[in-house]
Amino acid sequence: MPPLGGLDQKAGPQLVKTPASTTSPAYLSRRAQASGGQPINYLMHTALSRPELISLAAGFVDQGSLPVAEVDDAWRTLAAEQSLAHAALQYGTTAGYRPLRELLLEEQRTADGDPPAMRNLTPEQVVVTAGSNQLLYLLADMLCDAGDIVLCAAPTYYVFLGVLKNLGIRAVSAATDEQGLIPEALEERLEQLAKAGELGRVRCIYVVSYFDNPQGVTLPADRRAKIVELARKYSTEHKIYVLDDAAYRKLRYVGDDVPSFAAFDEDDTVITTQTFSKSFSPGVRVGWGVLPPELVQTFCDVKSNIDFGSPNLNQHLIYEAVRSGGWAKQTAALCDVYRTKRDAMLRACERYMAGLPGVSWRHPAGGLYVWLMLPEGVDAGADGPLFRAALDAGVLYVPGGFSYAGEGEPTANNTIRLSYGVQSPARIDEGIRHLATAVAAVAR
Repeated sequence: MPPLGGLDQKAGPQLVKTPASTTSPAYLSRRAQASGGQPINYLMHTALSRPELISLAAGFVDQGSLPVAEVDDAWRTLAAEQSLAHAALQYGTTAGYRPLRELLLEEQRTADGDPPAMRNLTPEQVVVTAGSNQLLYLLADMLCDAGDIVLCAAPTYYVFLGVLKNLGIRAVSAATDEQGLIPEALEERLEQLAKAGELGRVRCIYVVSYFDNPQGVTLPADRRAKIVELARKYSTEHKIYVLDDAAYRKLRYVGDDVPSFAAFDEDDTVITTQTFSKSFSPGVRVGWGVLPPELVQTFCDVKSNIDFGSPNLNQHLIYEAVRSGGWAKQTAALCDVYRTKRDAMLRACERYMAGLPGVSWRHPAGGLYVWLMLPEGVDAGADGPLFRAALDAGVLYVPGGFSYAGEGEPTANNTIRLSYGVQSPARIDEGIRHLATAVAAVAR
């Protein structure tokens, strides 16, 4: 397997050899070189190029559940009225299709129970992007200079860690438990940074708030309120934002919903990001965010340098799907599908892993992931014996170590992120059986 560690941030720009037909080497910037070695590229390539593998790795969505009929209905609605079709096929605005932005804000208010903290939000604060990853990248680029700090959970979404690394931003983590980021641990980290004279470099607190990637845990309401309060308390030199990544909110299989961070935000501290990739279709590439008023214009200015408007046709299709109830229908169907797959994975873990000493796993109430914890000393990393043994057995997983920041809490290399999004229940059972055999052999 190719190395996944990426470029040493202290290394200077380098000349890269080009094919023999050219005479001069290519010059690549430090930022371009720092983008190399991203785990997501290797994992997705491996999953797609080796179809014989049972991939419990990349968080792809269920192929058979993609909303073909709902997208067809949305397009037919647009095509039936020429003015709508022409508008959808034309350039749009940088911030996004206004009717969609209005609908999304109303949807979030309703989901949160229309709390007082959200009643002053306006559609002008809603922005639409080409998926939520574009939104996260632009926000990081806009809020942080190289060397600035984003606080996060240990573990957290490893693709965003790659974004931060690419931008030269320091990710510093705080401890978690079965309910997610621990507010007391976050405050301890903030105090440490303050004593080190680095509090002024902290720009935001990043949290995957629902069924998080990778642990599958959901922050309870009281922790959300405490984290927002901590952001306010430590905003002594400038505002520290809470960046709420709510990508998986719609994928709840048991229990009651929890109000978003925005429901506890009285002074524009929270940035909310969401996406249709998991709850509708990743192919439409539509994400959205709700930003504090002071960030909207700058965000649109930065975004206009990239695309001056995300795919307009896709936004019109999504608008029709939301307006008509197609989105709600699709999320309900997805929850049924994924609940069955989650239950299959948990049963398989119980069947094949329960007898292995020191092995445990989280029981998520939603989302796409199960977090597997192995005995101390078992190296589940990409260069470790278990990863190779699992591949030889025909199973691909995401090493949990990818999900830890470079600073803060120590990396737990004895962890694995499993995804049940793609495989059938039978294949999930088979994959966990093979993985358990590999774990037993390595941990012996």
